[in-house]
Amino acid sequence: MMEIKDYQQAVDEWIKTIGVRYFNELTNTAILMEEVGEVARIMARRYGEQSEKPSDTSKDLADEIADVLFVLTCIANQTGVDLEKAIAKNFEKKTNRDITRHKENEKLNRP
Repeated sequence: MMEIKDYQQAVDEWIKTIGVRYFNELTNTAILMEEVGEVARIMARRYGEQSEKPSDTSKDLADEIADVLFVLTCIANQTGVDLEKAIAKNFEKKTNRDITRHKENEKLNRP
């Protein structure tokens, strides 16, 4: 099992040895949107109401999600974001904000 900080370091090492260098931040943002679109396509066709085309059935959702994580990690690395710290801070924010919100939401508590 790889920790998030180790994954960030592994992505950085891969970029510097295999990928040569990071794409600029705007290019990586565009690539991220493309990768998220691929996840969305699978979700809409496999789990949503759209029908899957024969060319869609070989798509691997786990691989596409991993592509999103890879590009997101590239953006974090090149902008100096420590993902472990950011995730911990985000969980704290969500917990403080939503401590009772979801439990009190009638829409979520319907049978």
